[in-house]
Amino acid sequence: MSTITQGKRYDANDRGEDVFSAVGENLSYYFASPGQTWIGEGIRESITIPWNKQSAAELQNTLAWRLAPSELAVGALPFERDADVALFVPETLRCMLPAAEFVRSLLIPPVTHTIEECRSDPACFLEGVEQALMLIEQGALSKIVLSRALDLKLDREVALAAVLKRLTQQNRSGYTYALQLPFREGEQTPRTLFGASPELLISRHGNHVTSNPLAGSLPRTGCPIQDQRRATALLASDKDRREHAIVVAAVEEALRPYCASLVVPAQPSVVFTDSMMHLSTRIAGTLTRPHVSTLELVYALHPTPAVCGYPTEPARRAIKALEPFDRGAFTGAIGWLDAKGNGEWAVTIRCAESAGRALRLFAGAGIVAGSTPQQELAETSSKLRTMLVALGVEQLLEEVWR
Repeated sequence: MSTITQGKRYDANDRGEDVFSAVGENLSYYFASPGQTWIGEGIRESITIPWNKQSAAELQNTLAWRLAPSELAVGALPFERDADVALFVPETLRCMLPAAEFVRSLLIPPVTHTIEECRSDPACFLEGVEQALMLIEQGALSKIVLSRALDLKLDREVALAAVLKRLTQQNRSGYTYALQLPFREGEQTPRTLFGASPELLISRHGNHVTSNPLAGSLPRTGCPIQDQRRATALLASDKDRREHAIVVAAVEEALRPYCASLVVPAQPSVVFTDSMMHLSTRIAGTLTRPHVSTLELVYALHPTPAVCGYPTEPARRAIKALEPFDRGAFTGAIGWLDAKGNGEWAVTIRCAESAGRALRLFAGAGIVAGSTPQQELAETSSKLRTMLVALGVEQLLEEVWR
């Protein structure tokens, strides 16, 4: 049986260094959210299920008798719904305070990775956006989310503890994460997924559920006055409001059957990350059935139009045709659930996947009528900034903007 230990209480003078003491070779899970920070070491038990509604519901029954009250099943769900889902139970798990309560005073060491190779294909992304706009003009889609990948080879393996410290500091109100990924057939090098997502797919605590879809974005400028002007413009943008409304309507439609009440704000607000600003709507509900699993809610929601498009199936088929790589866990979900069905799952964006010295970064943008290829390319470049800065390779920023 795995064990859970309660982390020490931090005071204002504590730099919180030992929050990251477990970030070493045995780290299997790191998830810092506005509610708490989880650090898992080792893997006690792996659980693989087909990704469908029945399996999601049946898994909760299994966890109800296999997990102790203090244990969690954790994992990352893929973008593709026809792939299996691999979860695991950490051998040991530390529950800490929310990162925002200690990270302000955290000593952040410099990260100085050197890039030996860099591969990206912005021309392929631009061509994909042009084809997507044709599908939208023809009426086949209302929205599609297209992504690009940036492949790097570093001089050494990622300094994960230092990178997570930087990401956590940059992302105090969001979800910073790292996860040991299962080996794929023929692989010998361990893979790690890590990143900093601003977007909550779903949380369930008792009868209460919350989802916070984001869609409609602009890059930040670094100037507070200009950023406020951009935020005002974003709220007034017809294109971005339409893109956001598509996502909110889909989330509401997915959650309504599960909820006795559901509060959906009539107007979005703007949330800020280190490099971007997004239209945001925080949706809250009360469950009709108190024992519905968080994973079942994830299945009902994923993929939202924020990461796929609308209508969902035509958008998914178009993504397969237009994107020259497998997304894997990117634009899936990462999080945890317990024996009672409580859980918290963030959308897996602003992320990278590492294997040895090889690294792949991802970024996507929502395409709707009125989008332009160059603007969408610029948006993906701004989103890549989060990981490039955290890795200490921001010198690549000019290159990814091309």
